[in-house]
Amino acid sequence: MTTFSKPGLDQPVFQRSDLVAYIAAGARPKERWGIGAESERLVIDRETGEAADFGRIERLLETMEESHAWNGVREGDRLIALQGQASSITLEPGGQLELSGELCGDLHCCVADFVLYQDALNDAAARQGLAFLGLGVQPFTPIDQIDWVPKARYGIMGPYMKRTGDLGQAMMKQSAGLQVNVDFSDEVDWRAKIRLALLLSPVFYGLFANSPFREGKPSGFLSTRGEIWSRTDPDRTGLIPALFAENADYGTYVDYALHVPMYFIERDGRFIDLTRQRFTFGQFLQEGFGSHRATLADWDLHLSTLFPEARLRPQIELRSADSLPPTMTMAVAALVKGLMYDPFILEKSLHLLQQQVLPQIDRIYPQSWRKGLATPVVRGTLLDVVRELVDMAQNGLASQGALNPAGEDEGIYLKAVDSLLTEGKTLAEELLERSHQKSREQQVALMLEHCGFEFNAIM
Repeated sequence: MTTFSKPGLDQPVFQRSDLVAYIAAGARPKERWGIGAESERLVIDRETGEAADFGRIERLLETMEESHAWNGVREGDRLIALQGQASSITLEPGGQLELSGELCGDLHCCVADFVLYQDALNDAAARQGLAFLGLGVQPFTPIDQIDWVPKARYGIMGPYMKRTGDLGQAMMKQSAGLQVNVDFSDEVDWRAKIRLALLLSPVFYGLFANSPFREGKPSGFLSTRGEIWSRTDPDRTGLIPALFAENADYGTYVDYALHVPMYFIERDGRFIDLTRQRFTFGQFLQEGFGSHRATLADWDLHLSTLFPEARLRPQIELRSADSLPPTMTMAVAALVKGLMYDPFILEKSLHLLQQQVLPQIDRIYPQSWRKGLATPVVRGTLLDVVRELVDMAQNGLASQGALNPAGEDEGIYLKAVDSLLTEGKTLAEELLERSHQKSREQQVALMLEHCGFEFNAIM
């Protein structure tokens, strides 16, 4: 996730209402709503499939910087990100590359932005013997053989992750996902969308499962990434049950965030480690830390270190989908936009999931990354629910009427899931079947064909 600093956040905060006001200020009138898509992908050696070391990834960024389309972002003397006019390229802890596109009014704009930069990335990677995989977990390389990206924040988060869950560092160094950011107009609209976002998490794990391998062998999960996240840090991952309470409001999310232990604060460009004790933002707000007192920048930074299936920054970010092949990358955003940006469809889809998923969410949620579309729901399977949701999203996108030059609405991006819904089989199951009894060399070639960004075009 991109974490470039935001201006105007240096003012102090003194009470809970200041934090609630920050969330509320994220509301936008409908005519200003946008859609944001963030695509993480694994950077691999194209011959071996192993995770690329940081030195090679840094040279890749240097090549992009030399094109003058990007400004380099350095920490110390190391190049760790690129900032474009409206987009950014950042690195996750294990060198996973994230392309964050422009906040667009429609998905056609998002696609154009991704295509513009993906071609340049592919060219630069090919010259260095690298390639990109749209896969949810690094399929071959063990954690201890993956370089840490040299960011100070990861030097704090990494050791802390060892104490909070047995797969926390696997999340940091081996996993990759897709995020979609959406707007809300007021607290009522926000409440419906954040609830829908959380209830969509098993839908996304089931429909977009694309990580069946870890460290050279099948993991036993269709979305290994889902299992990894469930064993990362119970304080800051998973669902937020309080948001389903009848009286849930902005303050409910603020209270959740106030009780999550902090990683750090930043002062004068330096991170101050707060992980040596269980020190929550609530304590920081009341007591401070040494001579330091809470600011909106601290709150904004803290919100960026919470990893539930849907979070506020202050826009709503949906986080459950595995990284996907380029041809399917925009399907996630299309499903979200179709369901959330038409008020009738929003209400209808929320009602469906409240009936079919919410009553048994504690069972359905973890089963979704194990069983995929075959996960039983209250009546039928997740496949039945997904088919209904995709139909709803198609209608929602048609009603929004955003057309490309060919006169097609945004529903064209949902066509990528048609085969999944017809066959009831996830990408993960397809990959498992095709890779059975293949040599390592054949598996690498298969994965490049399955989800390589050089070999598959973004629609």
